[in-house]
Amino acid sequence: MQIARAVDSYLRHVAIERGLSENTVAAYRRDLAGYAEWLREQGIDDTAAVTSVTLASFIADRAAAQPPMAASSLARLQSSVRGLHRFLAREGIEPADPSSNLRPPKQPRRLPKALTIDQVESLLDASGPAPATEAGGESGNGGAAPGDLLGMRDRALLELLYATGARVSEIVQLDVDDAAHGDVLRVHGKGSKERIVPVGSYARAAVDAYLTRARPELSHRGRSTPRLFLGARGAPLSRQSAWLIIQSAAERAHLTAHVSPHTLRHSFATHLLQGGADVRVVQELLGHASVATTQIYTYVSVDDLRDVYATSHPRAR
Repeated sequence: MQIARAVDSYLRHVAIERGLSENTVAAYRRDLAGYAEWLREQGIDDTAAVTSVTLASFIADRAAAQPPMAASSLARLQSSVRGLHRFLAREGIEPADPSSNLRPPKQPRRLPKALTIDQVESLLDASGPAPATEAGGESGNGGAAPGDLLGMRDRALLELLYATGARVSEIVQLDVDDAAHGDVLRVHGKGSKERIVPVGSYARAAVDAYLTRARPELSHRGRSTPRLFLGARGAPLSRQSAWLIIQSAAERAHLTAHVSPHTLRHSFATHLLQGGADVRVVQELLGHASVATTQIYTYVSVDDLRDVYATSHPRAR
């Protein structure tokens, strides 16, 4: 099959039949576009001409590229290519899978970086006014200044990210109805899988304040949309905008460590485990398909283990 047609068929398969997220499909599309371009440069325009030697040459070429690819990026690239050729063999389009012996590069275990509880509190305080300070306003936006509207939104956004451990893509895709279930949140995760996550009182109060006093005014500035979080002009908030909101709050909080939306997700999981939560409960809350993915967070507390050992064991020193 022609390379371009094969790639299109595979992308339709992962998007429709496997129900992978738009972000994942977009990553596959980028990887396979580069793969198809490399094959054309080698004079190969049909998947039948691809062999295990071809694939080994492609991976070696990418590994030697300058600037060098990160191990995680190279592993994802291999996964995309292997997925394509497995699909072609499984569907009977090609008689064999030339990628069957392709092994992903070994990646070093990198522990997630989590903020301390004090750092999280500083970040949240820097994001916008606490709901308690917003009391006493009238209905609607209560006469709040434009900056206050966005501050209430930002506070609700960050409180919800930390309270639920949800991915930023999941949070910006929430509709108002998803947050209308009291102390739980309905989250739509990877592969269109839905999960219910508890929401603490702090995040609930921040979201309620935003819904009551800020969102109605922001909504009037743009076209009607059911999305929970809106931008300054009333359009749905993007992932990029959410990232910038967190970066701005981190700067105001004088946090020198790199802080991203995923930092709050890591902090959520780490603080739960440090508080005694079962790893399988954390797995369910994070929406991980395998507990092995969640178990990496158990290594984050090694410093705590050393401290307990040093202060508790009679022959530790």
